[in-house]
Amino acid sequence: MNSPTLIDPRLKLISAARHFYQQGWMVGTAGNLSARLPDGSFWITASGRSKGELELSDFVRIHPNGQIEQLSPDLKPSAETAIHQVLYTLFPEAHSCFHVHSVEANLVSRFVKGETLPLPQLEMLKGLGVWEENPRCAMPIFANHLQVSRIADEIKERFTITQAQLPALLIRDHGVTVWAPSPEIAHNYIELVEYIFRYMVAAKGLGVWEVGID
Repeated sequence: MNSPTLIDPRLKLISAARHFYQQGWMVGTAGNLSARLPDGSFWITASGRSKGELELSDFVRIHPNGQIEQLSPDLKPSAETAIHQVLYTLFPEAHSCFHVHSVEANLVSRFVKGETLPLPQLEMLKGLGVWEENPRCAMPIFANHLQVSRIADEIKERFTITQAQLPALLIRDHGVTVWAPSPEIAHNYIELVEYIFRYMVAAKGLGVWEVGID
């Protein structure tokens, strides 16, 4: 195992986790962050750790063959490791996956009964790679099964058939997950989608916007 350095991706994950914790998006021990290494393995936050107080030792390394590398015997990988694994398989360009829990993400996941959430035509979509005038974008929604492996299987099945329009997905009543080429970009994606969610909740409450209508 390499010793930690200033470029250790865990340091970037720790910084992001503290910021998200302060925003109220990773309360308690909720949420999980990961960063993939050049050899295909990835660091992921350990289960049951406060995201506002993470240290370098609060991560588990998952190797491509499924081997789990623990820094101490009591560490367990995040319960949602399977989702990170499937996203890294589906999107080889991704080197980081972030998952947070916010009130707004859960509210907007209930705005529709179907499997996609239409998004308003906001400037922030450009930050997610949508460079179109008056874009028609929708975020996929997945059911929040108790068995996380089932969520991962459904993500793999849907994205194998239908190309992802955005580097983000919602799990109903649970939270949002993004994937990106780096932790820094994943951090930006989380902030952008959360901004969009806050706009949607506020606009719906004021009656100035309805889902699917721009």
